[in-house]
Amino acid sequence: TVITLARLFRLSRMVRMVRLFRMIPELLIMIKGMKAACRSVFFTLCLWAIIVYVFGIAFTQLVGKDLEDHFGTVLVSMHTLLIDGTLLDSPAKRVSSLGNLSFAYAALFYVFVLLAALTVMNMLIGVLCEVVNTVSYIEK
Repeated sequence: TVITLARLFRLSRMVRMVRLFRMIPELLIMIKGMKAACRSVFFTLCLWAIIVYVFGIAFTQLVGKDLEDHFGTVLVSMHTLLIDGTLLDSPAKRVSSLGNLSFAYAALFYVFVLLAALTVMNMLIGVLCEVVNTVSYIEK
């Protein structure tokens, strides 16, 4: 009986969420837009993962011996590229350490930043905005 009461209490919380969606239709439009964009977002993220993987292999081959902490293996290189190159946590430190080895390595890192952080991530935002705009137009 206690379990039944707990389930009823959990169900009452779900009813409150439905009321919230009815009170704020913009929230429902955003959620429907995200649902509609899942396929496009998936393929955009696949493109991003391929770019990170290819550049991870390249940096591991080129500078893996010199900067083992950041580019020792492909997985570590991909992590470094994700944090420093895509999410732009501290790209100046990475460019500096790569530039000390060779200008070409720093230039390659900049190419990665242009592709992964600026191009693909902005394309992802554009896809989401377009789909949410379309869903909003259909809902009205």
